[in-house]
Amino acid sequence: MCDRKIPAEWEPQGFVQLTWPHCETEWYNLPYVLDCYVNVARTILRYEPLLIVCRDIEECKADMAARGFSPDGVRFVECPLNDTWARDHGAISVLDGSRKYILDFVFNGWGLKFGSDLDNQITRNIFRKGAWAPDVEYVDMRPFVLEGGSIDIDGCGTLMATSECLCSLNRNEYLSREEIERKLCQAFGLRRILWVDHGGIVGDDTDSHIDILARFCTPDTIAYTRCEDPSDPNFGPLKEMEEQLKTFRTLDGKPYKLVPLPLPDALYLEDYRLPGSYANFLIVNGAVLIPGANSPKDAVAAARLQQVFPDRKMEIINCRALLSGHGGLHCITMNYPEGY
Repeated sequence: MCDRKIPAEWEPQGFVQLTWPHCETEWYNLPYVLDCYVNVARTILRYEPLLIVCRDIEECKADMAARGFSPDGVRFVECPLNDTWARDHGAISVLDGSRKYILDFVFNGWGLKFGSDLDNQITRNIFRKGAWAPDVEYVDMRPFVLEGGSIDIDGCGTLMATSECLCSLNRNEYLSREEIERKLCQAFGLRRILWVDHGGIVGDDTDSHIDILARFCTPDTIAYTRCEDPSDPNFGPLKEMEEQLKTFRTLDGKPYKLVPLPLPDALYLEDYRLPGSYANFLIVNGAVLIPGANSPKDAVAAARLQQVFPDRKMEIINCRALLSGHGGLHCITMNYPEGY
């Protein structure tokens, strides 16, 4: 059996990466966003170490000091950057027996939608500056385009992704779906890919990243976004996704345990609906960080995830500010395994 694998997010972690916003990143109401980043950083540090990638360390520390946050215990690495979506420009961690790798895929701004020339170089640059342990090996995966938010892993050889994203134009259009699958299986030591062919959330500009739609919580459990309002434009696509998830089987042929998470109440920036999702949670050592919307639905999502993660604390963080950038809590973070 292949020893190569991407560890599941619930396996022991070494640290989480944040990429810090600055005045030239594309954020609406930057002070509000920085408040959120500080809350996320403070919460992560209660459970595990934190690496912050930023364009200027002193500028970053000043942002923290202005919000009453001491950066004790934070590691900083300076690097030029376009934007701050660490999940998508961050490295993918792969273990192969005793060897540890980070795989650096092309990040092209979600299919050439946004500038990404600097973000595409972040992993290479911070590797050279010692962001990971000395025994972690760097692997350049160019020209293959892949964002971390577009895949979800069960740690046992199954990857879940949407066909809309991985097979979209302006990513790997020169490859067929079968060729994409073969390359991913080889790179990650996969036994199979579960292709989600339906679903989507209005306002999402990632071509349906899986991490706002459906997430592995254990090898036999999937939490997913469900819309209860038939008048909501999200209702039909998410219902079709739910029906497809019911057809999926675990490696031993059993139906998955499906845990529905409510769709957050509609939020708008001017007349643009923002893509909120409780499925965009982050698992850390000892806790699950939930992207709150300052809504009674926050507690509903937390209660359902608590049943799946009974030994972890549920931490609700108000992440409404992140929606102005069309993303959420999982999107701004990247986790790395223990020993990295």
